Amino acid sequence: MSDILLQLDAVTRQYALPRERLWQKPALVHALRGVSLRLHSGRSLGVVGESGSGKSTLARLAMGLEPPNSGRVSLLGQDLNALKPAALRHARRDFQMVFQDPYGSLDPRQTVARIVGEPMSVLGQHSASVMREQAAEVLAAVGLRRNDLDKYPHEFSGGQRQRVAIARALITRPRLIVADEPVSALDVSVQAQVLNLMQDLAQQFGVTYLLISHDLAVVNHLCDEVAVIYQGRIVEQGTPETLFRAAAHPYTQALLAAVPRVEPGARRQRGKVPALRAVPATACPYASRCPQAQGICDQSRPELRPLGDGHRVACHLDLRQPGLTRSD
Repeated sequence: MSDILLQLDAVTRQYALPRERLWQKPALVHALRGVSLRLHSGRSLGVVGESGSGKSTLARLAMGLEPPNSGRVSLLGQDLNALKPAALRHARRDFQMVFQDPYGSLDPRQTVARIVGEPMSVLGQHSASVMREQAAEVLAAVGLRRNDLDKYPHEFSGGQRQRVAIARALITRPRLIVADEPVSALDVSVQAQVLNLMQDLAQQFGVTYLLISHDLAVVNHLCDEVAVIYQGRIVEQGTPETLFRAAAHPYTQALLAAVPRVEPGARRQRGKVPALRAVPATACPYASRCPQAQGICDQSRPELRPLGDGHRVACHLDLRQPGLTRSD
């Protein structure tokens, strides 16, 4: 079995909302509720779900940018939140992040050479000339030129800026790159170029991705495994072939049905997304929207159970019975 790069064990994350009254206790939003994941070297993992499902919170915890309220986040066997600041800074050599907005993630006052070389500068292991040479090498790897080093972000298009962001993530030769919606802010034609680039870099540098996305096609293109998250919980996990061709959970089926198609009369998701603080901890989070919900769904929260070949689903339905799985 491949080495485990990243492991999340029963991770929870809560945020306090602003007080509605002066002496009132602030309400809590449960962004993640007991999420457990394993990311193996060479097996890129995609996390999909609609807005507000907890995807970006998961990315921030995986990067050590925020601590979990409970649970453990481990990179290469090290508990990220137990590391001292200097040790965490050194550990970041092995994991980097590509953010969603290529316009907001690059400092407009810095040159590309300074932006791309910043991770090496923070590590403090190389001279300015060596860092500039390494920056030129990773720029070439992402399809940019050496003379782009002295330019500023405003001189590039959106797709080129995202290439600069990817180059910055690559300069430390990380084993893991966390990409939070890396192409959602780009035009469709540019998305394909960036995704092909990320795929080529995975083969060239041996990078493994944790890809956060709401776009199923993007995940299918780049990832070896997929985890579907809803209301802070993993509801289904498996390979793209399994999930996109034989989805078992009603929520995954609804996501697939929501993909735009040319056929009229496509199924639509029913109901509204409940507020995170309104979902009972003892109930299935999808029960209020599920067309197949039963009495037990409002009384008991289902846990992930295996269906075979690495396919797992958190659902009370007997998915082997006819009529309870999706029919095209």
